[in-house]
Amino acid sequence: MAEPFKNVFNRDLIAHMGAQFARQSPTFDRQHFTQLASDGIDALEFKQRSNHITDALSLCLPDDFKKASAILTGALCPETEAETETEADISDPPGDPQGIRGWAILPMADYVAQKGLEDFDLGMDVLQELTKRSTAEFAVRAFLLADTDRAMKHVHHWARSPDRHVRRLASEGIRPRLPWGTRLGMFVADPSPILPILNLLKDDPEDYVRRSVANNLNDIAKDHPDLVAEIATDWLADTPSPLRSRLVRHACRTLIKKGNQTTLQALGYHPARITLNTLVLDRKTVLFGQSLGVSAELQSISDGPQELIIDYVIHHRKANGQTSPKVFKWKILQLNAGEQVTITKSHTFRPITTRTYYPGTHAVEIQANGKSLGRQEFELAM
Repeated sequence: MAEPFKNVFNRDLIAHMGAQFARQSPTFDRQHFTQLASDGIDALEFKQRSNHITDALSLCLPDDFKKASAILTGALCPETEAETETEADISDPPGDPQGIRGWAILPMADYVAQKGLEDFDLGMDVLQELTKRSTAEFAVRAFLLADTDRAMKHVHHWARSPDRHVRRLASEGIRPRLPWGTRLGMFVADPSPILPILNLLKDDPEDYVRRSVANNLNDIAKDHPDLVAEIATDWLADTPSPLRSRLVRHACRTLIKKGNQTTLQALGYHPARITLNTLVLDRKTVLFGQSLGVSAELQSISDGPQELIIDYVIHHRKANGQTSPKVFKWKILQLNAGEQVTITKSHTFRPITTRTYYPGTHAVEIQANGKSLGRQEFELAM
C-alpha cells in the first residue's frame, strides 16, 4: 500500500530541519523546535502538519525577522544543487545533508508570509530564495494582497531571473485561481497587470515555466474568455513555434471544451461540417461503479479535409433534478471530404472528491469543434 502523502511531513524531516537551523544559529533551540513540531503530528493531515511546523518556527525563530530570515536562508541547500533538481525530484521528501529543500520549504514559506510583511522587500527576497529549492507560490499571495503594486515590482524582476524556479514563480504566484491557494480577487476582476508577465514568459526555454503560463491563462479564461481568445489569436499569428502553439492549446483547454469559436479558429479548427449518423450506448441503465460504453459514427459533409476536436459531455443529474454538463476530451482527428469514422469510449462512474452523484436520468452529448451533434439519455442507479 502506498505511503500516505501527508507523511512527507514526519519526525525525520522535522529533525533534519532543526539540525540545519541549529547550524546557522547557536541560540536556536533545536530540541525545543523538534519537540514542538513533532508533538501530535501523526493525527494531522497534510496541510495541518505543515501549519504545525510553521507554528513551531514562529515560537523558536528570533522575533527580529532579519535574524530569522538569515537562519532560514542559511539553512537551504546550495543553489547550484537545487537548480539540478527535476520538477519530480523537487516533490520528494528532502533529507539533503547540504541543507533544506523540497516539501520542508512549504512551512518555511508560510512563516515568511506571516512574519515578513512588515519587512516587505526582505520577505519577497526570502521567498525568491525559498522557491529555488521548491516553490513559494502559495506564500507570495499574502504579499500580493497586502501591497499589489510593490509585490508586482518583484514579480517583474523574477520573470527575468536566470533561475527557472524563480521565473515559474513569477507566473504561478500570480495565478488568479491557483488551486489550493488564496484567490487573488483583484486579478480575477482585472487580469491586465498579469499579462505583461505572461507575455514575457510565453517563449521561455523551460517547459516547466511555459506550463505555468498556460495554466495562468486558463485561470483568466474562466472569467475573461474573450480576452484569452484574443491573446490566443495574437500569440498564434505569424507562424508561431510548435512550443508556443502547444502552450496556447493547453491555455485554451477550457475555452475549447466550451466551444469558443474565436479560440477554435485561432487553433485552426473551423465550424464543423459533420453529421452524427449513430450514437449508441451499450446499456440504458448504469450501476454506480460500472462503465458506460459509447460509440459514435461520424461523417463529414465537407467538400474538403477538416480538423476536428471531438468531445463528449456527461449531463450529470443534480439534487434538484436539473442537469449539469461536464465536458471530457475524446479525440482529435482529420476527416476528408465525405469520410466516415466510428469512435468508441468507455466512461466509468466512480467516487471522486469533486462531485456528488445522484440517481436518475443522465445524458451523453457529442460535440465537434464546440458544436453539439446529438445526445442520448441513460439512467444512473446507485
